[in-house]
Amino acid sequence: MSTGTPLNQVASAEQAATGGPAALRQQIRNYTMNFGPQHPAAHGVLRLILEMDGETIVRADPHVGLLHRGTEKLAESKPFNQSVPYMDRLDYVSMMCNEHAYVLAIETLMGIEAPERAQWIRTMFDEITRILNHLMWLGSNGLDLGAMAVMLYAFREREELMDVYEAVSGARMHAAYYRPGGVYRDLPDHMPQYRDSPWRKGAKLKRFNAWREGSMLDFLDQFADDFPTRIDEYETLLTDNRIWKQRTVGIGVIPPEQAKAWGMTGPMLRGSGVAWDLRKTRPYAKYAEVDFDIAVGVEGDCYDRYLVRVAEMRQSTRIIKQCVAWLRANPGPVMVDNYKVAPPSRAEMKDDMEALIHHFKLFSEGYCVPAGETYQAVEAPKGEFGCYLVSDGANKPFRVHLRAPGFAHLSSMDAIVKGHMLSDVVAMIGTYDVVFGEIDR
Repeated sequence: MSTGTPLNQVASAEQAATGGPAALRQQIRNYTMNFGPQHPAAHGVLRLILEMDGETIVRADPHVGLLHRGTEKLAESKPFNQSVPYMDRLDYVSMMCNEHAYVLAIETLMGIEAPERAQWIRTMFDEITRILNHLMWLGSNGLDLGAMAVMLYAFREREELMDVYEAVSGARMHAAYYRPGGVYRDLPDHMPQYRDSPWRKGAKLKRFNAWREGSMLDFLDQFADDFPTRIDEYETLLTDNRIWKQRTVGIGVIPPEQAKAWGMTGPMLRGSGVAWDLRKTRPYAKYAEVDFDIAVGVEGDCYDRYLVRVAEMRQSTRIIKQCVAWLRANPGPVMVDNYKVAPPSRAEMKDDMEALIHHFKLFSEGYCVPAGETYQAVEAPKGEFGCYLVSDGANKPFRVHLRAPGFAHLSSMDAIVKGHMLSDVVAMIGTYDVVFGEIDR
């Protein structure tokens, strides 16, 4: 029976070829790992190629584009008004904020402005969307780092606000509620109520419907009064939690200069102490008329970015209260009185064949937008979401390009996670709050 080559001779040969025992040990310790591609843990399909030294990251190479759906090219093949629903499907937890940037770009090129009431409604729903986004982030990031209960708490309030989305637009997620020239319709006078069921009946059913006896504004008023105590519950679970702090304090520190160099915006930038918020620096809609504070961090780590998002939910609640008060006191139109962009009313279509034909032509052919180009951006929950729009005078855009905050953030992955442990990569992906619908587009 052959005994083969002795192991000590094999080791001596490898050491001679690689430069000695230290180099051999380094080769054994360094390896490449595929992190993904996967969907459930990353709100999209992310592939990270990690070069590891044991459990320490030496290099991180993010590969994106695995979810590419051609949104920009699809928008260039359809009339302007038919692309509003595409915007919902980019960052699908910041739906109306995406719509806002797109309709602002069209309104700028056409030289029209939404009625004042519509602008207040947009401001209010932008903040409802911000809370929806941050609740999703809080729950999913908690799960990523091992905290399960917070997701159940966060989704409790999220369902209430999804009911508001559904009541105003008919859809719980992809609303298509904002339109060039205003919004689809005014706020409803009644909120939908829960019906008797095995899960909700008697006194329990009455408690669930207590806020739903009046209008949507009544519902939102009561929600805004109650929500700060719910945020206190989230903070009780996490803010001073020893395990949560061990996973986030000092992890993924981004100095303010580095954050600006990478083009970061939103909580990623404000978490590093830079008080940049388009709602304050370049106000749109009615943000110049509402009172709120910009939440900023100090250390620029994952924990600070958590605190910034929690503080933003409190500020969004303040804004919603102010919008509700204004909307109660000021009825009015929510769409421009301009048949070029606004459909005729149903009553007009019943009596006037010309109005009926106009309705069909508006939704099938759209309208021609004057030639020109513009860039309009909003402070979306994840950062600056912008729409660069070019028109050549036709009824379809010549060029649509969308500025997604998550793309700039994910590009910095290598610079930030280098030297951290493998488990810290999960914390960084969570703190980026990525959704690949907007990153890959």
